Amino acid sequence: MASVLKGNWCQQLQLLVTCTGDSIIIVIIIIIIIIIIIIIIIKGDVTVLWNQAVHTDREVTANRPDIIIKNKREKTCTLIDVAIPADRNVVQKEAEKKLKYKSLCIEIQRMWNLKCTIIPVIIGATGIVTRSLRKNLEAVLGKYSIDSLQKTAILGTSHIIRKVLQCEA
Repeated sequence: MASVLKGNWCQQLQLLVTCTGDSIIIVIIIIIIIIIIIIIIIKGDVTVLWNQAVHTDREVTANRPDIIIKNKREKTCTLIDVAIPADRNVVQKEAEKKLKYKSLCIEIQRMWNLKCTIIPVIIGATGIVTRSLRKNLEAVLGKYSIDSLQKTAILGTSHIIRKVLQCEA
């Protein structure tokens, strides 16, 4: 097996493992946003922002989470960031996301006077999830099937692998 994984093909697979999540992340973000928007239509007083930087008085390097949910009625703000890392980095990536947006969360609490929470949605390239994912998703408006999010990640990974293998043939 080791003799088969040589040269350019092996480098592409190694690159694939580190970069798998880009297109899959977009799909998962869209799923979450659609569910949130449906609930907003029902509840009202909620603003959903995605792919937007938060402008703060102080300089914050990480100011663009994937999804921002501002609930004016409950005076809360939720920062959601999605990642699809290699399976061995799932727990590390979750801690990294929480730490990355901590300063932005503090600035939002100070500027907007809203209670801010950070929710990392981390699913490994082959569907591995952290123990806290279920609890994290319960904090977001709507009901989410972890199974369907895992399926999306796995199908996206298999699609990328298929494309890489076809290029080599």
